[in-house]
Amino acid sequence: MHIKLKYGNTNTFFIRGMSGNLLVDTDYAGTLPAFYRAIKDCKIKISDITYILATHYHPDHIGLVSELMNQGVKLLVIDIQYSYIHFADSIFARDKKLDYEPIHADNALIISTEGSRVFLRDIGIDGEIVATTSHSEDSISLILDSGECFVGDLEPIEYLAAYEQNDRLKYDWELVMHYAPKKIYYAHANEKIL
Repeated sequence: MHIKLKYGNTNTFFIRGMSGNLLVDTDYAGTLPAFYRAIKDCKIKISDITYILATHYHPDHIGLVSELMNQGVKLLVIDIQYSYIHFADSIFARDKKLDYEPIHADNALIISTEGSRVFLRDIGIDGEIVATTSHSEDSISLILDSGECFVGDLEPIEYLAAYEQNDRLKYDWELVMHYAPKKIYYAHANEKIL
């Protein structure tokens, strides 16, 4: 079961597992009060969030990670993402009002895409995480066995024909479609039923 949280410009998803819960993406730094309201409306507490998984490390997807980690939420990082964790630091540093604290990467749990199915099964979520790097080198998608697929900023599948020359995007969608998803959830667009 998952809950869509909309409290800014980026869709955030809370996914319940049998023995742990996953928050996919956060919005920009400075949105914590709106995030609190959104989770309260959905009867979610900070203590309900076991892990945060960013679909990639652009500023509109990781703005609250440090603040949530300071409250006991663990950061789950896919190994291909590790060198990108601080990508947004200089962007956030330009706005001193944000008081952004860089992510403490030393406290992150790092796994591989190959090990993701076992990790997710251990927290009671059936699915896996795959690299979908056409948007950015650190982009990943979470694909659940129930047919839900969380793709972050992957260019929507209905626009695929407009990107004829983009072999990486085609490859990403072939990979995602290999899992026969029933519903695609985007970070900045409405979900798509397939």
